[in-house]
Amino acid sequence: MDLNQNISALFEQLEKFFKTETVFGEAIQVGTITLIPVISVAFGAGGGGGSGKDPKGMDGTGGGSGAGGRISPSALIVIKDDEVSVMPLTNRGSIDKIIEMIPEMMNKMPGQKNQE
Repeated sequence: MDLNQNISALFEQLEKFFKTETVFGEAIQVGTITLIPVISVAFGAGGGGGSGKDPKGMDGTGGGSGAGGRISPSALIVIKDDEVSVMPLTNRGSIDKIIEMIPEMMNKMPGQKNQE
């Protein structure tokens, strides 16, 4: 497979991956509150190739391509009754941290009494 074929194959697969469901996760129902995760997606790709002769005069060609990406939770859309709010998840690195936030989120929602 040559470089152009490699890059075409790479982008065909990415096209299948990058869709709305990648950025907005599946809604999660917690009692009367609906949580929709918002995911940050970063991606980079590169490729190159060349040809030449070695010191013995033999022809050679080579090429390669690569890609990298990162997917991480960035916010939660919180829907309760007719109210919609966005809760950023900055400095939160895992699902465990998100789960720890649920009681705090519920206390901050309009119509909820502080349970402290």
